[in-house]
Amino acid sequence: MDSEKLKFRTKQFALEIIRFFNILNRTDEGRILGKQLLRSSTSVAANYRAALRARSKQEFYAKLCIVDEEIDEALLWVELINESGIINNSGIEVLKKEAEELLYIFSSSRKTAKLNL
Repeated sequence: MDSEKLKFRTKQFALEIIRFFNILNRTDEGRILGKQLLRSSTSVAANYRAALRARSKQEFYAKLCIVDEEIDEALLWVELINESGIINNSGIEVLKKEAEELLYIFSSSRKTAKLNL
């Protein structure tokens, strides 16, 4: 997948999370986990864009490590929201699948970037 498609995909993931956040139950748990999910998922898109503007291979790798960490964290929040029963929404499975796919992509990219250092 080329960088522009991946940039678009990470932004779309962040937008879907924003929409999802707006329908989360307004319990304390929903708000707390939702805000954590919102922060980590939007960070994926922002840090990937920053990685694309890196001035060196080392900076690219460092930013990619952040992206990998943030998408893994976003996946955790999605799993916790889903498994805790805070929300009963089939859309969460779509978000989970996308987070898993992005995690696989960025983990692989991070390993490749490390080899290229």
